[in-house]
Amino acid sequence: MPTPRLQADPTAPDRIRGRTALVTGAGSGIGAALVRALTAAGADVVAADLDEVAAARVAAAAPGPGTARAARLDVTDGAAVQALVDETAARSGRLDLLFNNAGITFGGETEDLTLAQWDAIIDVNVRGVVHGVAAAYPLMLRQARTTPADSTDGSDGWGGQIVNTASMGGLMAAGLITSYVATKHAVVGLSLALRSEAAAKGVGVTVVCPSAVETPILEKGHLGRFHGRDYYLKGQGVRRPLDPDVLAAQVLEAVRSDRAMLVTPRTARVIWRVGRWAPGFTQRASVRFVAKQRRLQARRAAS
Repeated sequence: MPTPRLQADPTAPDRIRGRTALVTGAGSGIGAALVRALTAAGADVVAADLDEVAAARVAAAAPGPGTARAARLDVTDGAAVQALVDETAARSGRLDLLFNNAGITFGGETEDLTLAQWDAIIDVNVRGVVHGVAAAYPLMLRQARTTPADSTDGSDGWGGQIVNTASMGGLMAAGLITSYVATKHAVVGLSLALRSEAAAKGVGVTVVCPSAVETPILEKGHLGRFHGRDYYLKGQGVRRPLDPDVLAAQVLEAVRSDRAMLVTPRTARVIWRVGRWAPGFTQRASVRFVAKQRRLQARRAAS
């Protein structure tokens, strides 16, 4: 049975304008786009990133009427995440929106992954999200309990929304990005399980599952002859990756309507549904896809 929506009524108060948001991994890519979309919609945003200089550039360029400020944050440090969540809530009176967005990837043959790389991707992609949930979820529960139903700011018993960035890799499985797939499946599972608890307590949870997005991650974490654009674009028949600003706008709409999951673009939703209806066919297609990728890599190496 699907979990109920906290904000099914389209006349309900805006969950973005005038709210306080914290975005991790805000120095580039999806995180930077989220900061821009949130401030443009009237939110006050903490743009957090391990690279504080990059986060500061994003914050300085964010449009109004909302505001943005930068903070250095290592999401693998649970105490640091807790401290920033507490400081943000203390400064603003509450934390309405947490975007657990920071993430890394490794692409290539699984046997080329070192244990240190496995540890790194689990620390960022899984523990980073866990640290955000552990810090913000209890706070949002307290906010829900202490906010009256007739609150003048329109919160009306709403404690906040946690938005976790996963991936189509969290819904489908293909080789050559095994560590990424493993971590993103964990994020999807955590998000949907938490949502089933949180829905009755006034806290929303949304998980975001896009296919390829035009971000620096397409060029990072390559092992051996792996090439991100071949894998994420050519190999999947995608002409161009999703614009991060388009994705950010979709994410904000998903927050406003308290959607459990955002799978985007439309082609990604079709592929996901086919995978659910025909898992055997999808697995065979995945094997063929990996073989095709290896041939592409070999041709590039020989050229």
